[in-house]
Amino acid sequence: MVIAMTACTEHQRVADRVTLPLTVSLPLDDNYRAQQAPAHRRVLGDPGTTEEFLLPQHLYYFLLRYNAGLDTWKVWQAVDAEPQAEEWAKKRYSGSLKTAGDTIYQYTKEITLLLKGEGAFIGRVYAIASAEPLTFNGDKAFDELDFEHMDLDDVLGLTFNASSTTIQRSLQNIYSSPYNYNVNGDYYGAFSNKGELLKVPYVHLMLYHVASKVDIKWNVQEDKRINRENPSAGVRLTYMEARRLYNGNAYCFKPMRNTKASLPVSGYDIPNIVTESDEGLWWEGRAYFYTIPYIVESNEDYFPLQLLMRTNGTSGAGYRLTLNQPIDTADVFVPWIRGDFNFSKPLEDTEAVKTAS
Repeated sequence: MVIAMTACTEHQRVADRVTLPLTVSLPLDDNYRAQQAPAHRRVLGDPGTTEEFLLPQHLYYFLLRYNAGLDTWKVWQAVDAEPQAEEWAKKRYSGSLKTAGDTIYQYTKEITLLLKGEGAFIGRVYAIASAEPLTFNGDKAFDELDFEHMDLDDVLGLTFNASSTTIQRSLQNIYSSPYNYNVNGDYYGAFSNKGELLKVPYVHLMLYHVASKVDIKWNVQEDKRINRENPSAGVRLTYMEARRLYNGNAYCFKPMRNTKASLPVSGYDIPNIVTESDEGLWWEGRAYFYTIPYIVESNEDYFPLQLLMRTNGTSGAGYRLTLNQPIDTADVFVPWIRGDFNFSKPLEDTEAVKTAS
């Protein structure tokens, strides 16, 4: 009798431990939908068309629980996983998100979050993945964060340090779950077993880029191109540099809410996108880079992007161009920006501010 009662108690205790299966995926555009239906073809230059990305080796995620009595969200569990390359598998996504039909990379090692409390559980999961290790809220390692006292605002306000050259060069390999991506009126990483205690919740998080891709294409009119017989009469693009890119603390889950008080005098620069030695790029070419989108607080409708261009090899003269890309901070996904530049005469040493179209 004693043995039977003990077994029953243990069985009941184990049964009350509801686990949450969680899968994490990254979108990958392999033009599958374009082949099936040309109307789905994405804009030339979107991430995934001709690029190679590093799979994440760091996966940070937070499980938050809602306390209805206090109307608060608290961190229930925080995990720093370290996926291996072989634990990511290429699959076709068949869920309810907008990427239905696209190819994805899915983390195949099952993530099981133990819901320790008994009864109803209303929760959310937020995740960020990176090929490089990240530091948060300045210079804190993940395990140095004060999880015990973190609430929803603390999680949504979490930033990663984007100041290092290593992180700047790996921005295209950082993904997160946007805080305002809603499905059926609720955050898409939300779950609940409320009112149905035997139901096992399930979350499939698709993560998205936190950095904007800037895709630049240039061309010198064929009849205006420089020639060796009369080099002073023509035009060639001999230098291009991206300037004053965002290099502070960037939001993990609010990628469209980064701000600066004013346009920075200095910032992270990407020099030598084109150099005078790149003779094959003098007249036409294409390049891309990734950068954190941000708004200048004095001009809140625009994401500024600065370029320096020089023609005909002059060391001082150039065209310092600030492009103001209209953005809405309430948008879910970061913009992918395409710039087309056509040259018909040498550029003078001048500053310019343009609204990008």
